[in-house]
Formats: sequence, C-alpha cells, structure tokens
Amino acid sequence: MLKKDKVNFIVTKLDEIYPAVSPPLNHHNNYTLLIAVLLSANTTDKSVNKVTPKLFQKADNPQKMSKLKYETVYNIIKPCGLGPAKAKAIIELSKILVKKYKGKVPNSFSDLESFPGVGHKTASVVMSQAFGVPAFPVDTHVHRLMYRWGLSSGKNVQDTEKQAKRLFPKEKWNKLHLQIIFYGREYCPAKNFNPYNCPITSVVGRRSLFK
Repeated sequence: MLKKDKVNFIVTKLDEIYPAVSPPLNHHNNYTLLIAVLLSANTTDKSVNKVTPKLFQKADNPQKMSKLKYETVYNIIKPCGLGPAKAKAIIELSKILVKKYKGKVPNSFSDLESFPGVGHKTASVVMSQAFGVPAFPVDTHVHRLMYRWGLSSGKNVQDTEKQAKRLFPKEKWNKLHLQIIFYGREYCPAKNFNPYNCPITSVVGRRSLFK
C-alpha cells in the first residue's frame, strides 16, 4: 500500500472512531493548559489531572503561582514525578510571564520554548490547543504508531514530526494528533499488542509486526 493510501485510510478510520476529540488534560485557560502540559512530561495525563485541581485552586494564573513557595508547589505535584525540576520551572516561568508578558501566555513557539521546563512538544500542544496554530506534537503514542504504520523511521521524535507534517494535511494536524493518542491508548498499546486486533495496523502496518 502506498503511503498516500495509508494516510487516507488512517484519516478516514480515525474520523470514524473519534469524530470529535477534546484535549485530555483538564484546564480552563491558556496558563493552566501550559502548566498541565509541562506536568505531563514523563507521566500520564491521569496523574496530572489528579494533582492540577488542588494546584489550580491555589493558583490558576502566573501572578498567584509566582508567589507560592517552592515547597507548596512541589508537595502538590510530587505524584507526577520529576517534582523538584517541575516545581522550580512552574514558579520561574510564572515569574517570567508576569515580568515580560504581562501575565499572558505568548502565542509564539520561540517564546514558549524559552521558558524553563518547556520543550518543543509542550510548546506545540499549547500552540495547537490554545491558539489553533497548526502543530503536530509527538508523544510516545504518536511516535510508536507512526513507526508501526510504516510512516516514519522510528529513529527519534524529531524525524517522526517531520514525517507526520509531510504526510498529513496541515488543516488536520491539530485534531489528528489527539486522535492518534486516543487510538494508541485504546487499540495500539506499547505492551501486549496484537496487530491483528488493531483496525488500522492490521491494514497498513509494517510486515515485521506480523512475524
């Protein structure tokens, strides 16, 4: 099957399974989205959604967050892992937002990626979900599925992102990356995976998966 045929099949099947998708991280403004995505590094969305209600009750804007003590933030977010680094980054980026951006999250990749604790993937999520800018954030699910479907080399997330952007229509990126994440969790997990039971991989998957 040609890659263009794979892409058409994948888009059609994902729209069929997930006609509407919502961001999995609970938030109520651009700032809380930024913090939630930062917290999601190396942990699950479920873990993040357990701690953010308490954190955002204390501070849901950079002005309040920048005034919290490190220990307060750390003790709340500790279950997410990497607590020391994340707590420090949250407080520091909040101070930067207040001082340099008047408390508003900027709609710029370069500005977002300049913040402590914010990498390209986090910036991509914020740009796509907060501002509607076409982006294709690559998490472990997207990286895994793009390789299994024979659409990327699987070498690294940077290569996967380039391939995804080259293959899929730009106007579909923001919805599609969420659809792939949900699909990966439900049908195409990292462990105990049976390609024959996967509606997409069973059709477009790499032959090596079926050996």
